[in-house]
Amino acid sequence: MSVHAPEMPIEVDSETGVWTTDALPMLYVPRHFFVNNHMAIEEELGPERYAEILYKAGYKSAWHWCEKEAECHGISGDAVFEHYMKRLSQRGWGLFTIESLDIAAGTAKVRLDHSAFVYQYGKVDRMVDYMFTGWFAGAVDQIAESQGLSVRTVARQTQSGAQNGCDYGLFEVSPI
Repeated sequence: MSVHAPEMPIEVDSETGVWTTDALPMLYVPRHFFVNNHMAIEEELGPERYAEILYKAGYKSAWHWCEKEAECHGISGDAVFEHYMKRLSQRGWGLFTIESLDIAAGTAKVRLDHSAFVYQYGKVDRMVDYMFTGWFAGAVDQIAESQGLSVRTVARQTQSGAQNGCDYGLFEVSPI
């Protein structure tokens, strides 16, 4: 395994202990801690209900992130989505690859390799990375609106690396 330092600044406020990357406060927790909490909530609510809740929260968070990062870095359009996928990949969620992206049409396809959720769950023959789904629609919609486009989207996961016969996850964004 090679060691690669992320190309993102991490600042720690010496008075408050708050971690910041670019323009946003961050939390730094072990993967097992986060995923074990995720699994406990899923066990109580069921994966379908938990996925609905996470979709809405993820959509809102992605919108906010894209808005702030575009402003912070002076980027727009596809560059914002590309930056988002890069940052997600650098933060240990997995490796996100844009297979297709058309903001004006409200479409995208994102591949996910090495999902943090798949590493923790293993092969359970179901989709376990649904937390990311709302992120993609929220990002596309924020970027579209920033360009004056009225398209609104929905995202869905079509496969997961946790499913038998699948080596990676796949998400698709399409217009509503």
